[in-house]
Amino acid sequence: MTRDPWRRPARRAFAGVRAIGQGLLGVALIALAAFVLLPSANAAEGAAPVTLEDQAFAADARVAGTALRLNGVGLRAAFIYKVYVAGLYLPTPARSGAAVRAEAGPKRLQVRLLMDGRSDDFARAFAGGIARRVPVGLNDRIAAFDRVLRGLGDVHKGDVVDLDYAPAVGLTLSVNGRLAGPPVPGPDLFDALLAVFVGDRPVDVRMKAGLLGDVS
Repeated sequence: MTRDPWRRPARRAFAGVRAIGQGLLGVALIALAAFVLLPSANAAEGAAPVTLEDQAFAADARVAGTALRLNGVGLRAAFIYKVYVAGLYLPTPARSGAAVRAEAGPKRLQVRLLMDGRSDDFARAFAGGIARRVPVGLNDRIAAFDRVLRGLGDVHKGDVVDLDYAPAVGLTLSVNGRLAGPPVPGPDLFDALLAVFVGDRPVDVRMKAGLLGDVS
């Protein structure tokens, strides 16, 4: 019986194609596994804290039971002095001052001091900054916020100040995790505070850009 002269070469060719196919499939499976196990760039960025001037801001915060995400961080500088760094935490990302202020629900502005100072200076910067940017209708509550700030005593490099808003209570201030003074009610007061940082006339345009997530 005569052997088909084409059978053996054809069999070898088929085996080679099958081996190549299996090899490509293996590569594809490895790549797929790597793709599944590797988090997306956005997820990795969102999960990581952000460090500015050696101050690390956590990626997440919780205010009044609501999970917040770090929207951005910025440096407040005056002349040659680095005064503080701030981080803005929101329920959802916002890339404009109007969007930040329009968000409903809890929010947090975290300030980390880079130098020592007096509570009077702190009050002039924050409560005074609000008074210079809003109508007179908030006078009573600005004064209440001013009293809370002046009651802090001196502030020091490394202090962490949380300015939190929760709809049920209003604006609260904590220093190094300890509540300082009574809350000041009303969403409009916290909105006015945000205007100091991310409004049309921010106290520092570069800080505003950082708080809005501009990393350029």
